[in-house]
Amino acid sequence: MTADVDPILELRGIEKFFEGRQVLRNINLRVPRGETLVIIGGSGCGKSTLLRTIIGEYAPDAGHVYIGGEDACCASPERLDRIRRRFGILFQSGALYSSMTVGENVALPLREHTDLDEKIVRMIVKMKLELVGLRDFEDLMPAQISGGMRKRVGLARAIALDPEIVFYDEPSAGLDPIATSVIDQLIIDLRGKLGATSLVVTHDMQSALRIADRIAMLYGGEFIAVGPPAEFSSPTDPRVRQFVEGLADGPIPLRVSKTDYVTDLLGEEPV
Repeated sequence: MTADVDPILELRGIEKFFEGRQVLRNINLRVPRGETLVIIGGSGCGKSTLLRTIIGEYAPDAGHVYIGGEDACCASPERLDRIRRRFGILFQSGALYSSMTVGENVALPLREHTDLDEKIVRMIVKMKLELVGLRDFEDLMPAQISGGMRKRVGLARAIALDPEIVFYDEPSAGLDPIATSVIDQLIIDLRGKLGATSLVVTHDMQSALRIADRIAMLYGGEFIAVGPPAEFSSPTDPRVRQFVEGLADGPIPLRVSKTDYVTDLLGEEPV
């Protein structure tokens, strides 16, 4: 799949600095509607920083983020709020409110951003939980369910408003292989059922190959390879090959400086 003439998401010349160090370098990308794009790369390469810049948590030091043709970087607070309603986010930890039930967590975007009757809200909550395989779980607390289930609840909340784009921040982090496969299949299924565009940030190469239409690898704050999964099965770039095959020896250094480590924390820790 190639980027269309009217992409749902477009990044133009994105650059970002932390403490004088450049973390993102001239990022350009076009994501067509309905595509599942997976961004891969090692810790500290800028994956989560890029995601946070796209969703507006960080302002880029240069460049623009276009969502549905609208420039999110120059939007007023009111227009930015409207733009943000067009996407949902599954955070790395699930980011559920521990004091709320599963159903209350999923209902939160509906209660904050719509005037729907409470009966309709409860109906939508049941539908979204059904989509992620958690029917009748709405009365449980987050502490009463497993980590994989909490991520599925987070995904149900992310799709509560039927977003055009769903962003996934390390969806398989901390999960066992079976739970990871469940999340991967949900990403695939939800794309078919909702028609939403998916942008997935991960370092899990097996997941990337399972779910992606295209894969983009970040290294040193810039894309060094973008293409279909088949191109990552036998990569020619030694940096891509080292990452894909998990090799200790190669052009990607294992040791980092203190400055790099600080940037790693800024870029990779969950919200």
